[in-house]
Amino acid sequence: MVHRLISVSALCMPLLAFAGYQNIGVVNMNMPEDSTAVAVPAPTVKEEVYLILSREDCIKIALDKSPTIKIADREVQRMEYARKEAQGGLFPTIDFQAAYQRSIELQTIRMNMGGQSQSLKMGSDNSWNLGFNASMPLVAPTLWKAISISKTQILAQMESARASRLDLINEINKSYYSLLLAHASREVIKKNYDRAKLNADIYKKQFEAGTASEYDVLRSSVQVTNIEPELLQADISVRQCELALKVLMGIDYEVTIQPDTTLAAMQQEMYGYALGDEGNLAGNSSLRSLDIQTEIARKNVDLKKFAWIPTLGASFNLSWLSLSNGNALKNQEFNPYSNVALALSVPIFSGGSKYYGLKQAEVQVNELKLQRENLLMSLKMQRDLALDNIRREAAQIESSRQGMLSAGKAYDIMQKSFEIGAASFLDLRDSELANTSAQLAYFQSIYNYLVSSSELDLLLGKEDELYAARKSQK
Repeated sequence: MVHRLISVSALCMPLLAFAGYQNIGVVNMNMPEDSTAVAVPAPTVKEEVYLILSREDCIKIALDKSPTIKIADREVQRMEYARKEAQGGLFPTIDFQAAYQRSIELQTIRMNMGGQSQSLKMGSDNSWNLGFNASMPLVAPTLWKAISISKTQILAQMESARASRLDLINEINKSYYSLLLAHASREVIKKNYDRAKLNADIYKKQFEAGTASEYDVLRSSVQVTNIEPELLQADISVRQCELALKVLMGIDYEVTIQPDTTLAAMQQEMYGYALGDEGNLAGNSSLRSLDIQTEIARKNVDLKKFAWIPTLGASFNLSWLSLSNGNALKNQEFNPYSNVALALSVPIFSGGSKYYGLKQAEVQVNELKLQRENLLMSLKMQRDLALDNIRREAAQIESSRQGMLSAGKAYDIMQKSFEIGAASFLDLRDSELANTSAQLAYFQSIYNYLVSSSELDLLLGKEDELYAARKSQK
């Protein structure tokens, strides 16, 4: 299998044409010039693509390819069409109508003329009526307010789409950090495995030289065997984290993702929240959505009030009428007829339905105000707790780093002592376990800090990543 590394940071969009990655996977190597001269076709070699991705690259790809984001954008577009549909009520409505009527029996009337009763047939055999009708609202307060509400509903859908993007960014961040943690853990276990093999080789040489017992050789060999399942589990964890990230990004599962950084390298730029005041909740998506819903509820109150205002409409009619006897298609003479009208509607009494509808709308506004107060108090508590946890985790990183350095130094000393026979295998094993645990604790503390920071970004509704993604796509 041939491996190829691609740096997305260098290419940096337009999303590396991910739709074509499935065509990169298989290539035919060592094809003969004259294929007809070969009885057996040359074997194909599958090329495995490694994408070197930064966290920002993963976010850009996910925002472009995620079905959830596409659905949210379609909802915004749907609400925009709904607004235009409501605005259409402000324009004239023009209809064309045509009607034909055939009389089977003409109407008969009896009249007294000169003292004698006579019967007369009235009407025509054929009646044609066709024309145009146009109507337009002149004063329509409820329609005006409905259009205003539809505009606010677009803002609600846009905020919902923004919330979906922020949620996706948070999920990408956590998946990317999990992949970094899996790589770091595997590296620690791999070093532990290599050291165990080194110690086993030392015992084997000492046994061959007659300075170590067979028990020591077996014990060191068993240690190597015991670490192998841990190394296998670490590989599985890397694959699982990588698969979860690819699912969120919506890319081909056959593509292998390689992070362009490590947890240790990210420690230099992690302390923004611990050093600054990041308490502004104005960008919180839940709070903004509730404010928009409150605005819609207030406009609904106005809509209910406008139901008492009279409405005025204008209409225009232009028709052509033709009456004839005999053949319906002959001897037609169309005479025009037109009129203009104004229609005024004044609501007087509706059984109290308008009044109680208004009261319902006012109660909804008051409910949303109470919900906002409760939500704001809850968000403040979450923010304060998140900031406190981040500060504690920042302190834990430094403490874990110092512990890792001390454990590493102690292990190096013990390893040298073991090589010259000044330390027992048990002493070396204890030092090795302490060093491994210290390294894993250090990387875990960095991971916890990064995840907590991402969760706080989501809580505060920070759009730094969104701005960066939009800027790169332009």
